[in-house]
Amino acid sequence: MPYSPNDPQIRHEVAGSIFRMLEIKSPHKVWIFLFCLLLSTTIAYIVPDSTDLEPAARRALFILLFAGSLWVSDAIPAFAVGILIIGLQIALLGQPGDVYAETPRDWEEFVKVLGHPLIWLFFGGFVLAAGMSKTSLDYLLANKLILRKNTTPLSLMLSVLGATFLLSMFISNTATSAMILAMLRPVWSKSHTGNYVTGLVLVVSLGANLGGMGSLIGTPPNAIAVGSLQELEPAISISFLHWMMYGLPPALLLIFLLTFYLKKQYLTGDVSINQILEQMTVPRMTGTSTDTDHEIHHIARWQRLTVSGTCLITILLWMTGQWHGLPTAVVSFIPIVVFTTTGVLTARDVRSLQYDVLFLLAGGLALGQTITMTGLSGWMVEHLPTDSISSFWLILLLGYTTVLFSNFMSNTAGANILIPLGVSLNPDMQLETAVVIALCASAAMCLPVATPPNAMVYATEKCGSRDFLKLGLILGLIAPPICAAWVTLLGMIF
Repeated sequence: MPYSPNDPQIRHEVAGSIFRMLEIKSPHKVWIFLFCLLLSTTIAYIVPDSTDLEPAARRALFILLFAGSLWVSDAIPAFAVGILIIGLQIALLGQPGDVYAETPRDWEEFVKVLGHPLIWLFFGGFVLAAGMSKTSLDYLLANKLILRKNTTPLSLMLSVLGATFLLSMFISNTATSAMILAMLRPVWSKSHTGNYVTGLVLVVSLGANLGGMGSLIGTPPNAIAVGSLQELEPAISISFLHWMMYGLPPALLLIFLLTFYLKKQYLTGDVSINQILEQMTVPRMTGTSTDTDHEIHHIARWQRLTVSGTCLITILLWMTGQWHGLPTAVVSFIPIVVFTTTGVLTARDVRSLQYDVLFLLAGGLALGQTITMTGLSGWMVEHLPTDSISSFWLILLLGYTTVLFSNFMSNTAGANILIPLGVSLNPDMQLETAVVIALCASAAMCLPVATPPNAMVYATEKCGSRDFLKLGLILGLIAPPICAAWVTLLGMIF
């Protein structure tokens, strides 16, 4: 039959092919995509009447609005938004002699983010989890350390939340998320309890983010705040215990309040621990009479020993980073090198890793860099309504600003921008301002790309962008006033 462009069947097949290539699951998402594009263009180029916004910053504003709306609406997959951000950077900011780039090689700055240490930290976490999964070590740990110690779904959720929170106080929240998710992998990969599993993986993100508030080494914004205060004249010092007095109580209160939301939202239906355990099967490592099976048994045994030893060394180095000085990302190379060179992970295993999450994370890092490099972040902060406002309300305003910024850029970048500015804007309450901004940076989790733990949890494919948005909005609304009130109260006492 000759081809007819007017044939409805042909048009339907062509349209379907385009949707599949764009990872768009239904035609109505095309309209959502176009609406996001129109809305972002309107806000960035038509609505603002600001002559002081540089052309490069205006284009960065468009990229920020477009990417944020696509992440929230799920018009295209989250990793595709990350790739789109880098592409838009090259197209809108990489042209030599235009609004930003000066030389033909300046566009390379936008792709260097793929080699960011955080990307390798993520990759190391994926490799660690893959090695544990291949040798069934994750099943053993999940059974012995988490599942067998709990008798109800609520106690299991609280145990995961508490363990993640506690570990994140002393080691990288990204490393903590990698370890906890590896132990929970038998649950979220085998269980069919739906809504409950969504809540179970979400508490990993919540515990990791809020756990960073509790100690001075919990997350980089805390160290940035302390460093900025020490550079003042006169210098203000905060000890490890002093910081715990500021950060731990509001973090625990936020955990307590959000537990009610998690219980109501994700503990619906009839779910039992026995139901979860019955869905988990630990592959047997026993050999049979054949030579091939005996060889597989032998390899599996040494593989498990290799993975166990490597995991132990990696975790210990992650936990003791303040003493040996090795960056967390450098430590993550240990499982990458050991598992690949010893053959624990084959080429097929490496190809099966979730590289889409790395592009998601790279896009988030690239977006933060763009906001900073083009001066957009400074312009946004300068236009905050800080005139005729009391010190406490200024702290609260900066707390909400930090939450907003940290949802679209790294917590570290947001803290680097806002802490020095906040301290200069609020000279009467410098300590309180710096501490609140650092604490609020950990309360940003509206998007999968907002923090590394969010991205790792999103990679489980057991929760979507809307799950993060609902939980993140509640946290983002209540965290600044709680943190500001507590820190200000302590400032008045001491």
